[in-house]
Amino acid sequence: MQKSTIEKDLTQGSVVMQLIRFALPFMLSNLIQTLYNVADMLIVGNYCGPAGISGVNIGGQVTFIMTNIVIGLSVGGTVVIAQYLGSNDRQAMRESISTLITFLLAAAVVLTVSMMLLSDTILKLIQTPPEAYGQARDYLNITLTGTIFIFGYNAFSAILRGLGDSKRPLIFVSIACGINVILDLLFVGVFGMEAAGAALATVISQAVSMIACIVYLKRSGFDFDFRLRSFKFHLNRFRTLLKIGIPVSIQNVITNFSFLVLTTIANGMGVAASAAVGIVGKYNGFAILPAIAVGSSVSAMVAQNMGAGMVDRAKKTFHTGFVLAFSVTFVVFVITQLFPGQILALFGDDPEMIAAGVEYIRTFSLDYIIVPATFCLNGIITGSGHTIISSVGGIMASLGFRIPLAIIFGVVLDKGLMGLGIAAPAASLGAGTLLFIYYILGKWKKSTVVQKQIP
Repeated sequence: MQKSTIEKDLTQGSVVMQLIRFALPFMLSNLIQTLYNVADMLIVGNYCGPAGISGVNIGGQVTFIMTNIVIGLSVGGTVVIAQYLGSNDRQAMRESISTLITFLLAAAVVLTVSMMLLSDTILKLIQTPPEAYGQARDYLNITLTGTIFIFGYNAFSAILRGLGDSKRPLIFVSIACGINVILDLLFVGVFGMEAAGAALATVISQAVSMIACIVYLKRSGFDFDFRLRSFKFHLNRFRTLLKIGIPVSIQNVITNFSFLVLTTIANGMGVAASAAVGIVGKYNGFAILPAIAVGSSVSAMVAQNMGAGMVDRAKKTFHTGFVLAFSVTFVVFVITQLFPGQILALFGDDPEMIAAGVEYIRTFSLDYIIVPATFCLNGIITGSGHTIISSVGGIMASLGFRIPLAIIFGVVLDKGLMGLGIAAPAASLGAGTLLFIYYILGKWKKSTVVQKQIP
């Protein structure tokens, strides 16, 4: 396999500049992808009111739980591909790419059929408000038809990032976001299709994004040519991908399940509370973007450097990432505390919803001064291949902190949305503490992908 024009070496040059150059497109990609999701809620909210917002939020959260399965496997793909690239094992890298794409194609088909059969049952289990049920069902069922596009885009983006390229995923998601907003305005605003129109716009834009990604890869010397002969499954590579990716998938699903529990509790408080939690959830997607982008960039950079045996450079990447992430999210925290009502008013002018959202966001936003450390610690541990440990931290945060505290403060002590908000920073603090202990112990210094001893 000859070196393609896609590959970027992250083991050389200034750590600070490499991290910024890699993280900035990653952050912009996540920002645009979040806009992509928020556009549905903003447009539906302005045309359909709180019931539409609640429907899009609930349907979107169910879809996102499923999507996080592939995101976890894609993270595993990024780490595995980057470590093989760093160690110059090109045969293993090529086989891993082929196996990842082949498996995710099959998984997309199975999950689409399964989730469509269970959609009504799921919506009833999470106590979807009657006013929002029809909107949530329409949004969920239509977005499920685009599962293969979601899986495909995430797989190709993971491969590109593993090869050191974070710019192309930014281009492809930008295309998708632009198409999504235009179609949202057309289907929802002009044709009056409500949540169903927003879902259809999302599916079409995801399809265009994935197709654009495939065209680019075919023209860039990418070894996988998308012909039938390239869809090969290598069991040994699959085991490695699962070893790294499955813990991340489990963590992501449980984390999003815990937020779904918060939504379920809020649903029981009425449609205004349900809409408020949905809005804060979307805003939170923006607020923690810097920490997510830097943490994921730390993971990709650390993976290449661990593959090359450069543990000191990996540690420097983590330290640099934490400083960068915290410097941004602290500013976001201050802005959120100063202007909570104005932030919520961007999504709708319902007074009851805004009042409920202000109560929720004031405690929830404490998370913004904790997540930089948690995400960057997660980045260095994940990048070295120790995803079981990073996943244990995330699972403990969800099951040991977020869900129990949400129930205790939100329901038992009847603190309402303020009580629900406390659960988020407490969960991040719990996960961060566990990851920090593992980092100090230094066991992450031995790669679980490339079998070589790192001093």
